[in-house]
Parts: sequence; C-alpha cells; structure tokens
Amino acid sequence: MFDLIIKNAKVFDGLGSPPIQADVAISDGVIREIDTINSKANQMVDAKGLSLMPGIVDLHTHFDAQVTWDKTLSPSPALGVTTAVMGNCGFGIAPCPAPLRETMLKNLSVVEGMDLNSLLTGVNWEFESFSQYMDQLRRIRPYINTAVFAGHSVIRTAVMGEDGSQNSQPTSKQLDTMCQLLREAMQAGAIGFASSFSPNHSGYGGVPMPSTIAPEEELRALTNVLGDLEKGVFMMATGSRATPDLMESIAADSKRPAYISTVLTMFNEANPSLAKTYYERASQALARGNQLYILTTCQPLSFDFTLLDPYVLLSHSAFDAVKVAKPHQLANIYRDPEFRRVFKGNLANPTTGILFLGNWRHIEVGQTTLTEHASIQGLTIEDLAKIRGQDPVDAFFELALSENLQTHFIGKFFQNQDAGVAPLLKHPASVITLSDAGAHLGYMCDAGFGLHFLAHWVRDTGNFSMSEGIRRLTSEPAQRFRIPKRGKLQVGSPADLLLFDPANVGISKPIARNDLPGGATRMIREPKGVHGVWVNGVMVHDGANYQTLDHGPGVVIDSFDT
Repeated sequence: MFDLIIKNAKVFDGLGSPPIQADVAISDGVIREIDTINSKANQMVDAKGLSLMPGIVDLHTHFDAQVTWDKTLSPSPALGVTTAVMGNCGFGIAPCPAPLRETMLKNLSVVEGMDLNSLLTGVNWEFESFSQYMDQLRRIRPYINTAVFAGHSVIRTAVMGEDGSQNSQPTSKQLDTMCQLLREAMQAGAIGFASSFSPNHSGYGGVPMPSTIAPEEELRALTNVLGDLEKGVFMMATGSRATPDLMESIAADSKRPAYISTVLTMFNEANPSLAKTYYERASQALARGNQLYILTTCQPLSFDFTLLDPYVLLSHSAFDAVKVAKPHQLANIYRDPEFRRVFKGNLANPTTGILFLGNWRHIEVGQTTLTEHASIQGLTIEDLAKIRGQDPVDAFFELALSENLQTHFIGKFFQNQDAGVAPLLKHPASVITLSDAGAHLGYMCDAGFGLHFLAHWVRDTGNFSMSEGIRRLTSEPAQRFRIPKRGKLQVGSPADLLLFDPANVGISKPIARNDLPGGATRMIREPKGVHGVWVNGVMVHDGANYQTLDHGPGVVIDSFDT
C-alpha cells in the first residue's frame, strides 16, 4: 500500500517533456510509480481536470531570520514553492557572535525592509556559528526544503563588527579570518557564497552594508575559497563596481558558477538596452567556458511604501538626511524647499542602478487614509500632478504630508513592459527566480513569482509552453544551483509537488497582514488555482490553508552536485 496516490492528473515532469495523463504513487516521501495505478493508498486525491508538476524552486529568498520563528516559511509554500535558497546578497544572521546580534539585526532591518522590533522580538538565537545555525534549521524542520548561502556582509560583520560598514580595508588577519569562516560554512553545508556591491544596499542609520565597501581583493580572496574547495556557487548583487568583466573573471578564476542579481539586468525604459548588454556579456562568458548567469525576475519590481519608511528612494542623495532622521523630523525635511530642489536634481541626473529614475508614471497612489482622497487611489503621481497643476515632486510630498505620511504608494520601477522583459526571460543566460521572499515585508511580496509566470507568461501571453514554463521554474533552477534531485517529477524523485488548475492559476494582489512578531504588518499574496502543495510527500497547503503539522517535512539541503 502506498502513502498517497494522486489520480487522473495531467503530469508534467519538470524536464520539458510533453505531459502525460497518469496517476502518481508516493511512499516514504518518494515518487514510486507514474502510470495507471490500481493499488490502494492511505490517501487518495482525484486530480481530474488538474495539472501536477514539481514544486517551484526559489533561488533568491531572505528567510534567514523568519525561519527561526515561522517554520511554515509563509507565504512561499502556499504559492507553490517547495525549495528555497536563503542568504542571498550576502545578508543573513549566521555566523554571528552574541555581542553583535543587535548590530546584525539593525542592518538587516534596513537593507531588507524588515521591522526592527519584529526581528529583535522574533529571532530565536540558538547559534553563533554557521554550523550551529544549520543545526537549528534541522531542529526547526521547516515546511519546505531550504539551502543557505554564506553571506559576505554577515561574515564581514562577524569579523570586523561595526567597523565592517566603515572601514573598506580589512587587516590581513581579518581577511584570513573571513576566509576561514567561509570555509567553515561551506564545510557545514552552505550552498555557496553571496555578496553585494549594490549602492541600493544600505544598513542601519544610512551606513553602507559591509560588503558594498569591500575591496575587490577581499571579494576575490573569498570567492577563491569556493575554487579551493571545488564546490559552491557564487551570487552577487552587482553595482557599478561589479561589472560583467569582474564577474566573469571570478567565475574563471574560481571555476565556479557565478550569478548576477541586480536592477541593472532588469528592463528599464529609461535605458532599454542596458539589461541586454548584461545578458549578452553572460552569453559571451558562457561561450568562453565561464559559467556566468543572471537571476531574472518575471514580475514588475514593485514596492509598497510610505514616506515614513521610503526604502525605495534612499539611494538618492537628497534622502541622506532622511536615513538618519527620527520619525518626528521627517515632515519638516519633506517640506523643506531645499530638500525638494536637491531631489529634483537627483531625478534630472539619476545615478545608474537606483530604483526610481524619475518617471512618475511608475509610482501610483495605493492606499489613502483620508476619505476625501479615496477617488485618487490608483492614480499615478504623474496624473495626480496634472490634476492638481503641480510639479510631480510637490504633488507627491504634499499628498503624503496631508495624511501624516501614512499614504501608501506603489512603485513599479523595472520589468514593467512585456515587450522588454520577454527577451530577457527567454535568454539562455537567464535563470527565472528572484522572489526576495522573507524581505521587504512592508513594501512587496514577490513570493508568488512562479504562479505569476504560469499565469502571465505561459497562459495569458503564450511566450512559453506549459512544459517549458514548468521546466524553467523547477529542474532548471535546481540544476543551475547544483541542488540534487529537486525540480523533477520522476520515479525515484522526492515528492515535491504542486497540483493546480492552469485555467485559474495566479496570485492575488498584495494583502496586508499584522502577523509578524510584535504585531507588525507585512504584505503577502494568496494563491489562485492551487489545489495542493506537497513537500517530500506531505501536504503542506491545500490551496486554501496551511496544514497543521507537528513538524515540517522539509529538509535542510547541505550536499550539492559539483
């Protein structure tokens, strides 16, 4: 007798093969048969009219803190994700000596747009070393499979303390210690090493995140650890310093796969050819035998924000004062004509790589607090400015000030035109992922990127067949990051499964929930057309609700293909 049989499903193997109509039998968390099955099982699920695929593999998440208080890793399992990689961009919480915990969380709260009180209240510190963190994950037993990057900023902070955000040059002893910590993390099961040179990544009080000021020699010394060990992948949130040339050089020297994640690789109507140059450089690197790929988001890069916490605008020099201001000081800053003059100058000459480039058609009025403003919800700031006869900058700040800075705005900054995005998604150097799940909780929730891809890019636009679309979400990302066995629906594979209705699959609009530690708010999305998600043969979500489980069925992945 099997544990579970899913009958009458349209089965996609995740490898791009045409679907077959079949039953799928599961025992001990493993797929045992794919055929017409007449055997009995403890559980039977009739999937008539539905499609069955491997669970989505999300290579870019930030669940490092959340997992210590939420074993479900909500909302990802509800949205079809069965395997998640944490610690991207070099941000996380391990290793962390006990005296540096507050420093680590303060920086994380800003760079990842997370409520500081929630972090201070919620993070359960049962570790200092990376190895101890991995042990804690195993005790937690999350609902989905997890893998963890060793992070550059984390390691730099562990070694240099607060000086890691202030001193670009480590001593030779400090650099040796960083390399040793990375080596220990890799030996403890890290999937690889992640870093960031992005100018968008600031820490608490406006200080730069430690990795963003690190010299190139430091980055090379750390990535060479991967080469010495002959394992692991390298992920980089690039900025102007981390050029494709540098990334290819690191891939060549370390002989390890390198992955770029940056707004510079996203479609930007102000510079529509920029992203293409990154993809073409990756293609050239691949042709030379150097493994250089780009992590590609399939959704518009959207952020819900208020001017109480204007995360998306902090890269503009005008907001330097905002970074260090107390909440009660913000209104006066925004009223100041000199502040607005400088901000207008920033927008007239935007710095490469920042989120908002000055097109006010891409910022909308989301939620207003005053009843008399209800009619302007959904308007762009460009349209609002025309109606009010104001400069868009003035219209933007005056609206927020009239509502005590409580107005919610939605910024859709990059990847916002299908014609520009489709070629990037189809490019051979592209790996479709980049949810940022677990971070930017007050501004966005892109954890449903996979369901969005199936709905928009497969069903609605027809840019991908269903078989190819599923492959791009499952076996391909698993293979690129050397994650064994996952992303395939075959006999002998782990039973990570997503049952869905192709006609209705998709995601909801962002929904505000007050369910963080300390009662803080986060944005989530709910699934559409999902009928079941299983991890290692255990249902974790039925399409409407999480299943109540004593412990999750997910495993901590700590061994990878070479």
